[in-house]
Amino acid sequence: MSAADWSQVQIARAALSRLFEPSDNIGMALVAAAGPEEALGIATGRTRCGPTLHRAFLEVLADTGHQVRTDVLTGAVARWGSRKDSLVPLRDLETVKRFGGTLLTPESEAWPAALTDLQLGMPLCLWVRGESPTTIPPLERVVAIVGSRDSTSYGSSVTAEMAAGLVNRGYTVVSGGAYGIDAQAHRSALMTAREDHPLPTLGVLACGIDRYYPAGNEELLREIARRGLLVSEVPPGSAPSRWRFLQRNRLIAALSAVTVVAEARWRSGALNTAHHAAGLGRAVGAVPGSIQSANSAGCHRLLRDGSAICVTDAAEIAELAGPLALVSGPERPAVKAVHDGLTVEDLLLLDALPVRASSTVDKLASVAGLSLPGVLSGLGRLEADKLAERSDDGGWRKTRH
Repeated sequence: MSAADWSQVQIARAALSRLFEPSDNIGMALVAAAGPEEALGIATGRTRCGPTLHRAFLEVLADTGHQVRTDVLTGAVARWGSRKDSLVPLRDLETVKRFGGTLLTPESEAWPAALTDLQLGMPLCLWVRGESPTTIPPLERVVAIVGSRDSTSYGSSVTAEMAAGLVNRGYTVVSGGAYGIDAQAHRSALMTAREDHPLPTLGVLACGIDRYYPAGNEELLREIARRGLLVSEVPPGSAPSRWRFLQRNRLIAALSAVTVVAEARWRSGALNTAHHAAGLGRAVGAVPGSIQSANSAGCHRLLRDGSAICVTDAAEIAELAGPLALVSGPERPAVKAVHDGLTVEDLLLLDALPVRASSTVDKLASVAGLSLPGVLSGLGRLEADKLAERSDDGGWRKTRH
């Protein structure tokens, strides 16, 4: 595999997807203003951002509601510097090609138009693995089913029936490949698929598409890669993290005409996906359960707040996926995010902290993609919140509770 097999835009976006964390607004604004190739040069310190381009960069941020200091790019370049030595885009592209996949970029005709609704939050690229990696269905033919990892027999049964009914109607079922509701949605879609339905299910991962996570779902994820699609915005080899899981949810919501929460606890991550869907103007459905079941408390919360519509079968979900589902209506109440209270930088740093062993500040900067001053100030905040602690050897780790 050589550079001739890929466009310069693909190579640049592949490198940037390793340099930036998902939804790095500063990085995405730079790409929007300069284009991926020039943005890569600036982000790695190889080229300078001139005054005209810098003004355009700041205008992109302002137009998307981000008020920042004029020197924010300087700090971001220093932060990205901890990762620039690890950029090997051709190796990453060779890896995805070896698995029968490809890299989709916004410049490609195969790019899902639905993702443009994310605006500055649109991913840099999509690493895709599957039988037909350039065929992601249009928005109106995709439904997401999400929910608790510790699903009950009720939740699993309802999910199986809904996923099967949707596939029989020609929809592609999207979920996150996790235990519980996600796995049941994927599994039922695969079992129901007919020969005339080439893509029954699509899994959106929070790690590289060469990794099967969680390990207990390896067989299922392999089957999705064989008969459906696995998609990720982070390059091969990337490990899952809390931040990447939360950001993965916005892709599930954006790709789907309807997001259905089949079963969820009061603080379930599935509510984060529903929050993203509602913010995009997508339809949200919630399955009711027993008022005595903690596993349905999140669904009832969505219904009580007016954030979701009650759904009980595939036919009702299909109604939501129709043209009326995407017409702007009254603003839905926002569902509170699962991990409120931490800044993006602090959440990335918390993800990088080990649980048992300790880590140095330099290592944390590289893993989290932050500058050394950013790591030091973040550690101070996390320590004050009793989320991080200094170990006996002078390193840092998560606080042991």
